Amino acid sequence: MTGTAGRARAGLMAALFALGGAAAAQDADTLARQRDAYEAVAAKSVLDLQPFRDTVTATDPVSGQIVTLISLNPAVGAWYLLRLQPSAKAAAMDFHLENPDPAGQSVTLRTVGGPALVLRDAAGETLCTPWAEAGAALTAARRTGLAYAPICDGRLFLRNRVTGARTDIEATTDFLRDNVWGGEAIVRFVRDNFFKDAELETSETVGVGGAGGTRAGPLPMRGRVAPTDQPVISTLLDFGLVGTDPRHMTIGQWYPVAGLDGVFASAFQPRAISADILGSPGANRLDGIEAGATGYMVAFDLGLYGLGYAVGTDHPALGWSSRPPASVRPRGLPGPDGIASAAPLVTLGMVNPVIANRAVATFTAGFKRQHGAFKFGDLATSNMGHHYGFIEKGVILSKLQPKLATLYGLTDGTIGMKTWEPADDALLPRIAFARQNGVPLVVTDPATGAPVPGDRVTKWGPGNWSGSAKAELRTLRAGACMAGAHGRQYLIYGYFSTATPSAMARAFQAYGCSYAMLLDMNALEHTYLALYVPQGGKVHVEHLMPGMALIEKKSRKGSIIPRFIGFADNRDLFYLTRRETAP
Repeated sequence: MTGTAGRARAGLMAALFALGGAAAAQDADTLARQRDAYEAVAAKSVLDLQPFRDTVTATDPVSGQIVTLISLNPAVGAWYLLRLQPSAKAAAMDFHLENPDPAGQSVTLRTVGGPALVLRDAAGETLCTPWAEAGAALTAARRTGLAYAPICDGRLFLRNRVTGARTDIEATTDFLRDNVWGGEAIVRFVRDNFFKDAELETSETVGVGGAGGTRAGPLPMRGRVAPTDQPVISTLLDFGLVGTDPRHMTIGQWYPVAGLDGVFASAFQPRAISADILGSPGANRLDGIEAGATGYMVAFDLGLYGLGYAVGTDHPALGWSSRPPASVRPRGLPGPDGIASAAPLVTLGMVNPVIANRAVATFTAGFKRQHGAFKFGDLATSNMGHHYGFIEKGVILSKLQPKLATLYGLTDGTIGMKTWEPADDALLPRIAFARQNGVPLVVTDPATGAPVPGDRVTKWGPGNWSGSAKAELRTLRAGACMAGAHGRQYLIYGYFSTATPSAMARAFQAYGCSYAMLLDMNALEHTYLALYVPQGGKVHVEHLMPGMALIEKKSRKGSIIPRFIGFADNRDLFYLTRRETAP
């Protein structure tokens, strides 16, 4: 193998061997075999997609039961598969375990003196044998019906398969797509003709001036006029803000969110962006509707908050998208990565209770598998259609594809956003999570250091921007970007009440983003963002848009049970948590 692919393979091989040196059970031969299984274009199990996994087996000298513990990614230390066999000829039973505190607690399998899980933390070692007494503890945990059922005195969770929540609109569209011939066309027709601009927000100008904005946070939007001369507009933001009423915000200014240090919000309209940006090459001219549509940016200081990712109970799925041509699908392959299911692993679309206690925000992560691949252009006819990849807790569920926009986090807490390249596979041993969504909206021009539109922003098919075949791309959309200011790094979530990719690119350019990418689109449940704000000893749920509150469930007493925190969801999500230590 030569060229870029050969260098990428060599880099991954070196990374595998380096990891093997840190884990005694992972010898070079084992790592090489696991790497080959990972790379093979063949039907396989989800375990074969884990080139870094560490497998330890022990046999109980009394009962003869065989206990196997598979650490799916030892560098992350969060997900484990516990496999039990009453005897060598008996069928195995699998249990997906989660370590809720990988930084403070390690999990290993004792092989001498009878198998036992060894939980080590700063206080010492604790032994746990949840398979004892015919697996009574594991059976009881499964019967709870909880997505996260505590075992080992709450030190570990058993991940139980549950049904993820869906809104009525999403349930209907899924039914049409999955069960009705031409269902995708029906959904597209209804969306384009009855729901186009359904969430469009237009605002009245209620004043002029920049009072109430903050000098902290990201840089203000580059506008046609000075920040102090920008219009004050009526807004629908559902957050408490410091320095202004959330119903009246100055365009382009950042306002601190009340009760959450290092979180800021800003309102914008593309027509208020600097003429230099709007007139620069790389994006289409904006129409009058999207130019006047109000949108919002929410920024998180990554020095104070960490980012994580979780796959939904159903989406993104692991089989084939119908978009790429049949000619790029190898015969007999159930999906682009050789799998069509995550089993025996369990995906839940929510965070574990330990994370929930530290969470400050969640937002919907990205496209379903059906829409997460290319139908037109060069990316449709190579790499099996470039299905968008994703990784949770260091576990590869779909391979990261080159040329796609990728939001990722490393084991040291670093958060990055970039266009993935084959050489970046050398990072895989250090990746805690990753999610790909199409191609970039904004990149940094290497010659000038300025943000510019991605090279496919104006290309409907090759950019896979969704919308109609006539390139009528205006719809409700969400995106994310990275931006730096005053020595701080920010993750910015952008909500666009109606926009084309060009309008998104211009807005992210105006806010000084070094890189930006699309998330999801078309409905409030797909562009959902909620904050969790401490107030009076309780946590108050605040939604970016009032309509997003309708997605939540309620307890019998009427209190809100928040999506992604209090119940499993069919969609994947990103979550932000308070950092315990700086990255």
